[in-house]
Amino acid sequence: MRYRRSDVAGGTYFFTVNLQNRNQTTLVDEIDLLRSVFLTTKAKHPFKIDAMVVLPEHLHCIWTLPPDDSDFSIRWRVIKAAFSRGIAKLNPVNESQYRRRERGIWQRRYWEHLIRDDNDFARHVDYIHFNPVKHGYANRASDWPYSSIHRYIRSGDIDPDWGVSSDFVGKFGER
Repeated sequence: MRYRRSDVAGGTYFFTVNLQNRNQTTLVDEIDLLRSVFLTTKAKHPFKIDAMVVLPEHLHCIWTLPPDDSDFSIRWRVIKAAFSRGIAKLNPVNESQYRRRERGIWQRRYWEHLIRDDNDFARHVDYIHFNPVKHGYANRASDWPYSSIHRYIRSGDIDPDWGVSSDFVGKFGER
């Protein structure tokens, strides 16, 4: 099946990428490997990480691609494959995964959204940074260590106390 994906050279995109087993903590358990894989991938296939958060079983990020490039899917293929090769086998694979040479670590697909404007960008950055609070991993966004919020705080773009759970009740579609 072919999925309809945005194809904008130099575009800025929001992504959600999940582990196949949403009960695992592999992404934070193997954070050093994940960071290394991202750096290696960026060296071969450049892109800018505008914002990112890594949770135990999924991650969200915003990337901006180079002006002449729209191929984010190659980057995700490289990241997923390199990360999978770098960790011990966790999950048994089914026949389809075996044929595709998949390790059964990642969900095959991911969510992608083309950022439309500055307001859309700001809303997605907030969503990314608030995500650890939303999922109960932190009381305030800056308490979570695997987030670009720390870069935003250092640059003065976000206050260290931003993202306390009571500040955002209902803001991101939660009840």
